[in-house]
Amino acid sequence: MSSTELPSVSAASVLPKVAPVRVGEGERLRSVGLPGITLTVRSRAAVREGLPPALFVHGLGGSSQNWSQLMAELDGLADSEALDLPGFGDSPPPDDGDYSVTGHARAVIRYLDAAGRGPVHLFGNSLGGAITTRVAAVRPDLVHTLTLISPALPEIRIQRSAVPTALLGLPGVASLFTRISRDWTAEQRVRGVLGLCYGDPGNVTPEAFRYAVEELERRLQLPYFWDAMARSSRGIVNAYTLGGQHGLWRQAERVLAPTLLVYGGRDQLVGYRMAQRAARAFRDSRLLSLPDAGHVAMMEYPETVAVAFREFLADAGELGEFGEVGESAGAGADSAADTGAVRGRRAVEADGFGRGGGGGARGSRGGGSVSTVSDAGGAGAGAGAGSGSGAGGDGRADDTNAGS
Repeated sequence: MSSTELPSVSAASVLPKVAPVRVGEGERLRSVGLPGITLTVRSRAAVREGLPPALFVHGLGGSSQNWSQLMAELDGLADSEALDLPGFGDSPPPDDGDYSVTGHARAVIRYLDAAGRGPVHLFGNSLGGAITTRVAAVRPDLVHTLTLISPALPEIRIQRSAVPTALLGLPGVASLFTRISRDWTAEQRVRGVLGLCYGDPGNVTPEAFRYAVEELERRLQLPYFWDAMARSSRGIVNAYTLGGQHGLWRQAERVLAPTLLVYGGRDQLVGYRMAQRAARAFRDSRLLSLPDAGHVAMMEYPETVAVAFREFLADAGELGEFGEVGESAGAGADSAADTGAVRGRRAVEADGFGRGGGGGARGSRGGGSVSTVSDAGGAGAGAGAGSGSGAGGDGRADDTNAGS
């Protein structure tokens, strides 16, 4: 009896049609097919030729939309792209079902190799911070600088509010939670996420909240939504338990690229106390500490983060030919200077153990400098906050879905 060989079918070809994702002004989406994965890439048109490339990687439950506002703030400084990781945003699941940190890092590397954009200014938030740390450690040729916002690096004593996210990775918990939350509305779910991820969820505009609800309703129609969440959560837990050369802290020590670390004082998912350990682990690091920010500082305080990134590049000698951040971020720099959010009044610089110094977001190179922004709310509260891709500037949010 002869057998008939069936054609291979990728996950992307059998998914249901759902509402399209929101695309902000000045953005475009494209789908990139790579071996075993299909990635959706969000990008902004470069304001001029010759700008260095930047790539942004979101956290658990997030998407490329989380970076929309920060990317806009960096218009004059970088040629920006943001990925939807496999199984998140508008990217279908990976064909092999691998949602480990290594699997996600492999997807980022595969994209950068195929696009030929490296080395890039690489950004990561939360899970994306763990992923980009691994990328920077194993492929230093792809990373020009590394910016980590509340990176999910191993903690011995995790915060109590982060326990449910970790438990999501246990077998059966996702299906149990689905049954328990069957009657929850999208509005209730979004309020819970905002309360967990934002330093002050009250700053989220009604328009941004509505976008977040629409995006969640779209995602809940995807049959793989909870599977991607559970497996990626399990991937974080597994990465925390790895030792030796594969341990994330050991890999952090191997990162050669200059690194900007951003931590929020009201972060309920990544311990604020981990900031000093991170500053010591990354050999060429600067630390921006925002006491009023939560887990997604790039969404709550995009102007402040953009100004800090520009000063980080200037300090690292990486600013290059173009020294401006762009009109929007330039205004943010003036605002930050006026309020003391980045430099000047009430900005304190310390050495990783809380000792002395004055200055701003730009610390001394090496050894893990720490810059604590005591009144970041001056920039952030005035800017507003967004529910998914962040707000800022005029209080408008392009999109949704804060991720952990």
